[in-house]
Amino acid sequence: MGRLDGKVALISGGAKSQGAAEARAFVSEGAKVVVGDILDELGNALVKKINIHSNNAKYLHLDVTIEEDWKAAVEMAISEYGKLDILINNAGIVINRVPIEERTLEEWDRVQAVNSRGVFLGTKHAIPAMRNNGGGSIVNICSVAGFGQSTTQEPAYAASKGAVRIFSKVTAAQHAKDNIRSNAVFPGPIDTEMVHAAMSDPKALAERLTRVPMGRLGLVDEIVAGVIFLASDESSYMTGGELVIDGGATSM
Repeated sequence: MGRLDGKVALISGGAKSQGAAEARAFVSEGAKVVVGDILDELGNALVKKINIHSNNAKYLHLDVTIEEDWKAAVEMAISEYGKLDILINNAGIVINRVPIEERTLEEWDRVQAVNSRGVFLGTKHAIPAMRNNGGGSIVNICSVAGFGQSTTQEPAYAASKGAVRIFSKVTAAQHAKDNIRSNAVFPGPIDTEMVHAAMSDPKALAERLTRVPMGRLGLVDEIVAGVIFLASDESSYMTGGELVIDGGATSM
């Protein structure tokens, strides 16, 4: 038996890297998955591979900043698979760090739109579907930037993830009555394209790892394991929680 047997999940930012790993792992654990992203070619290719021996994954174009896209994503989950049990708010962006006074308004707003507004919109449209289904689990991919090591964090990204942290708790408190759980995962630096793009200078990456007691980047599969736990019934008494997977970074 899979840990997610009979569940239907919607994953934003699911076309590559951590989101794609989540999609593959969810299907292997028995779930049916709707993958949403703006990277249509990669998303369609991923779903094609997942569905070689099944019809357990669907892809659609999902710009998390656009409300109509979220409506369509939730509707696809229900029309294709009959319900929605799990929402993984995985989509996010990071930009190169500059001093606050050099950050443009357009750059700031773009980060908030994807990282914070996207989580709000996904949650907003998942709640009625989950309530109709008797409950569900929302997992928000946050970051240690949302609550620690602030001296070295990019301000727009940190602010967006701080918003997600509190929003996860508000969702948990206000919708426990609906049997809807809301938890957040707080990765440290993970071996993904996004992290390497943000720290393309090897010296910058090496310096970042000096603030990780374990001295290495985390692995995508280490984050996916935590996401599966929070999505599954194994965490049925956990809501409003913070699952920190950071190699000890926030203990410094």
